Amino acid sequence: MPRAILSVSDKRGIVDFARGLAELGWEIVSTGGTARMLREAGVPVLEVKEVTGHPEIMGGRVKTLHPAVHAGILARRDLAEDRAALDAHGYVPIDIVAVNLYPFREAVAAGAAVDEAMEEVDIGGPTMLRAAAKNHAHVLAVVDPDDYPRILDALRRGAVDRALRVDLARKVFEHTASYDAAIAAYLAAEQGREAAKGAAAGAAASFPSETTLRLTKVQDLRYGENPDQPAAFYAEAGAPAGSLPTMEQLHGKELSFNNLLDIEAAVSAAAAWSGDDRAACVIIKHTTPCGVALGETAEDAFRRALEADPVSAFGGIVAVSRAVTGAAAEAMASTFLEVIVAPEFEPHALEVLRAKKNLRLIRLPIEPAAPEELDYKRVRGGFVVQHRLHMAFPEDAWRVVTRRHPTDEEWRDLRFAWRAAAAVKSNAIVLAKEERTVGIGAGQMSRVDSSRIAVLKARDQGFDLDGAVLASDAFFPFRDGVDAAAEAGVSAVIQPGGSVRDEEVIAAANEHGIAMVFTGRRVFRH
Repeated sequence: MPRAILSVSDKRGIVDFARGLAELGWEIVSTGGTARMLREAGVPVLEVKEVTGHPEIMGGRVKTLHPAVHAGILARRDLAEDRAALDAHGYVPIDIVAVNLYPFREAVAAGAAVDEAMEEVDIGGPTMLRAAAKNHAHVLAVVDPDDYPRILDALRRGAVDRALRVDLARKVFEHTASYDAAIAAYLAAEQGREAAKGAAAGAAASFPSETTLRLTKVQDLRYGENPDQPAAFYAEAGAPAGSLPTMEQLHGKELSFNNLLDIEAAVSAAAAWSGDDRAACVIIKHTTPCGVALGETAEDAFRRALEADPVSAFGGIVAVSRAVTGAAAEAMASTFLEVIVAPEFEPHALEVLRAKKNLRLIRLPIEPAAPEELDYKRVRGGFVVQHRLHMAFPEDAWRVVTRRHPTDEEWRDLRFAWRAAAAVKSNAIVLAKEERTVGIGAGQMSRVDSSRIAVLKARDQGFDLDGAVLASDAFFPFRDGVDAAAEAGVSAVIQPGGSVRDEEVIAAANEHGIAMVFTGRRVFRH
């Protein structure tokens, strides 16, 4: 009588599979909850302890790690020495191993503490699967419940060919590799959290000498940045809630490669205000904000962000930190947009926006990414890796370096502009007034050119820059950027400081009566 061991966390289809095997004359060995389910369904089951002659111990931590199990799986049926070893010890060959693993990812996604997460690290399951996949010439290794029907079909036809065995074995090694990668990624994040604590205390962050990046394809994309570039979207193992692989598309045509990059930029930017009681709206073009604003409502925030640069906003991607209301949807409907991302859409908003056939509506929490999460940038032959820019903005290192201190209104706008600058590609200059951007200069080779572009954008929209504030993502290397800001009417500046010409830049601010704040932190995006 052939023997199968069935021990699964994902119990989809397991009863029908076991019943089919039993009807074909197979003996079923099982454990724990799987054995109970099969027994309740009327399928004869042999407990694994009856095979090993040893009870489960340590709360089930040790149950299948026994020679009676692993010799039965690993024995080469065409090798007399292996058959003799089985006979000598009274072991029986195991011809099918259908196992899937403890729900480690699910435990982490539910917020399990480290010790709880480690309890969901499967040991016996991967060991049995790897043994079966190694010996796939003689044993069917089954990790995917969707394979149960084709295995039963092959057994009924007596046609279990090599192609099926190899395919099942491949799936096993892919599955266990992905499982291990998820555990490694979780521990790397935990290590990053500890490193972040250390960094706060002045310790240097450390990176492992080796790392595994395991990706699962979410979907093929029509093309990449250009039509002649094939593209696909992949999720990393253990992608956290709130990340793009977990988003829900509610309407619109398929997302493109560029859409996904812009969505990431929009969500990251809007997340800077995730703890604010007001709504934040960010409009993105080419991964850089063209308008950012706060408002008492989602509608107000959108209208204020749009006014900053309505020309660039055409075909843009919008992220709103609060639910999109019907009023906000009606305001958005008058502008051609590619994507709207929000944590929720009210029913009337969906009704309004779904009238636009191609407009993509994405439901996704607007929350900062964990700062310990690793950020990979592709280079030829490898990656450069860093921790994500932390979208939190503590002010303990901030200091006023000019004779004049900011007014209360200027402090409000400086805080807003500094957060907005962290989302803009460098060289980044943000002009803000009344907690909205009025001009943005980005991606220029010189900082003074970014300043001039920001002023030009503001003037094109008719904004009065008297009393506006300016944020720069990195220090001013020369005073010319401050001179240009003063000429436009800027009254306060926030920047990291740290240039060898800081004194020259501060002197320029004092000459113009500008208040200047040094943050001591750069928020540069290359």
